[in-house]
Amino acid sequence: MPVTGIQAGRSGERAGVSPDMPARGAGAAATPLALVLETLSVGFGGLQVLDGVSMTIRPAERHAVFGPNGAGKTTLFNLIGGDLMPGGGRILFFDMDVTRLPPHARVRLGMRRTYQSSMLFPELSVLENLLIAVRGVRPGRFGLGRIRPGDVDVAAAETLLRNVRLTDVAAQTVATLSHGQQRQLEIGMALAGTPRLILLDEPAAGLSAAERRDLGELLTALPRSTAFLLIEHDLEIALQVADRVSVMHGGRVMRQGTPDEIMNDAEVQAIYLGGGSKEAGGHAR
Repeated sequence: MPVTGIQAGRSGERAGVSPDMPARGAGAAATPLALVLETLSVGFGGLQVLDGVSMTIRPAERHAVFGPNGAGKTTLFNLIGGDLMPGGGRILFFDMDVTRLPPHARVRLGMRRTYQSSMLFPELSVLENLLIAVRGVRPGRFGLGRIRPGDVDVAAAETLLRNVRLTDVAAQTVATLSHGQQRQLEIGMALAGTPRLILLDEPAAGLSAAERRDLGELLTALPRSTAFLLIEHDLEIALQVADRVSVMHGGRVMRQGTPDEIMNDAEVQAIYLGGGSKEAGGHAR
């Protein structure tokens, strides 16, 4: 939904209070929203890929962005993660204006992201990949180094192993894992450092039906302390794991609601079943 009444400020400054945000109680500060997208727009040449996209994510919420290919989902994620700058609008992360911050600065604030293309180290073991992720989010600790018994980073990596159900393959190299297991590992690496928000970029892409079921169960079982924003064109996964769903079409958010509301929306069903990507000219993703 559109967020109004917010005064412009420099990236990293505290945002003002919007009338669309929850009111602050007397004598106590309300918990800020995890993410506020305010009328985001971006175009490439003469093509308007995103056109005034607004959205809110609550702390610890599981929110799915669903839509056909060409709806603008991946472009939206590139804006949120800092890989792309918007032509207009703002991005607030726990009341901080991060619109112009680079990706690494957003990581330091507690935002993580997975990508459709694998970012794993195939020649290293599953545990070593997780250890790199744990050390990578802590200043001055990036790198693998020697694995020593009792190392707190190793203990953190082993906790991530359990969270993403990969304990049995901890010593295997990533290259030997199934595609589904690699997706699980990517999610585990994104969980390093107790992030406040994880952006999951089509984690079910390329998975078999059995792997998609396993992924849905894994996402449902993740710690509720971390919010996640999931983009998917697999409606079943989106409805299975999300508290709320935003449906995109032609570079805009056309519907937001609970999974039941979205599932029973006739227009959403018509656009999804019909492909519905012509408005974006097939260029937005």
